Amino acid sequence: MDSSRNLVPPPVHAAATAPSRRAALAGLVAGAAGAVGAVGLGAPAASAMPAGAGRTPAGSPTPGAMQLFADPGLNFNALLALGGSGARAAEVGEVLTAVNAINAAGADENTYTAEFRSWGDRLARGTGHPQTDRFRSLRAAQYYGQALFFVLGSRTPGDEERLYLAGRRAWDRFARLCDPAAVTDRVPYGRTPLPVWFFRPDTSGRPRPTVILTNGSDGQNVDMWTYGVMAALDRGWNALVYDGPGQGQLLFVDEVVFSPRWERVVGPLVDWLLRRSDVDGRRIALTGLSMGGDLAPRAAAFDHRIAALAAMPGCLNPWLGFPAELREILTPDKAETNRIWNEEVVPALSPSEAYQLKKRFEPFSVEAMLEARRGRMFTDFWTAARRVVALEITDVVRRIEAPTLVLDYEAEQFYPGQPREMYELLRTRKEYVKLTAATGAQLHCSPMAPQQHCEVVFDWLEDTLGRGRG
Repeated sequence: MDSSRNLVPPPVHAAATAPSRRAALAGLVAGAAGAVGAVGLGAPAASAMPAGAGRTPAGSPTPGAMQLFADPGLNFNALLALGGSGARAAEVGEVLTAVNAINAAGADENTYTAEFRSWGDRLARGTGHPQTDRFRSLRAAQYYGQALFFVLGSRTPGDEERLYLAGRRAWDRFARLCDPAAVTDRVPYGRTPLPVWFFRPDTSGRPRPTVILTNGSDGQNVDMWTYGVMAALDRGWNALVYDGPGQGQLLFVDEVVFSPRWERVVGPLVDWLLRRSDVDGRRIALTGLSMGGDLAPRAAAFDHRIAALAAMPGCLNPWLGFPAELREILTPDKAETNRIWNEEVVPALSPSEAYQLKKRFEPFSVEAMLEARRGRMFTDFWTAARRVVALEITDVVRRIEAPTLVLDYEAEQFYPGQPREMYELLRTRKEYVKLTAATGAQLHCSPMAPQQHCEVVFDWLEDTLGRGRG
């Protein structure tokens, strides 16, 4: 751990009163909105847009990006949906039509959830044409994922698990309709197996390089298609998608939250791959998107069977992605921390702020998730926050042996400065690449440019581990 950081932030001064704390937290939503997002071409009709929409005002949290919504969290997620169009995981016209409808109804978590849910329902219906149903299912998974993200802030928070399962059914149908169909399995992990989807370019059985794609704290499987599977298949690579603790099925159904020991998650996945004859065991790569840029490096630091690593972006300490005013609530004393949270912070939160905090802590606290589904705020802030703190990997990055690509993004909202810091700590073959607004690839995970993102990552993987064909 960097000696300049403490494991637990210093306690809040006793002189800080509830009103002054509320004033200090006034910027929390601006800081949290982007980080809540996992994460243009044509603007909605002006009559349906908020004032100033279609251009980026000075001081915008999404500089240089199309502003589809005044709310930065809604806007970031809509940009992610638009970006998926290049991978056939969304349709520009469908997304912008949804944006128009949401703005016309009054954009908020409720209207966003309802509109994208309706698009998922519409596309999930079969047509009897396998190719059409394949990509409609992929788009349905995208739109259900968009609705799922904001459902805890809607009038129907109890629908969270149902929305997840609707998106999961759409994703599974897409995977079955791929040619060849994805191989599915459940890989042992403690008491709760990990669901996996293994995509192959063909059924020849030829050993190929393989990439394990690690999601972040709030992404869905469809994001892994956009940020890796399609690019891998195009280059003759295999790709493995999985839900780990705190993600997908393990979170929403099995109620298993994030673990700081991610090598215990990736290790069984590598074991599973090595038993397959169509996997070249010397060429297994690992990528981590969003907060996966913390999880994947942790795994590679302890499992040296990983032959190449890409952190997208590099993240040493996810706790620093939370606003400083929020971090200061955490003290070494559990009772005092929770008193501050429940007596001073929670009563003063607006509905939007309350939603953002429920969503952000959900993957780290079963209590947070279940209470949010009941329309209530969780009470044990200390335990949830400590789980985030435990994810810091500053001390272990030097143990990574695999060649490593560290991505960074201009105007990175969540982990500014951390990618470069990770790069400097690495003691292996390494490369640092910053994606910029000059090509529309700014912001966390380049939501408007996932194709560029994949070009950078997979060019580097090919240069490092070789091509899948030839």
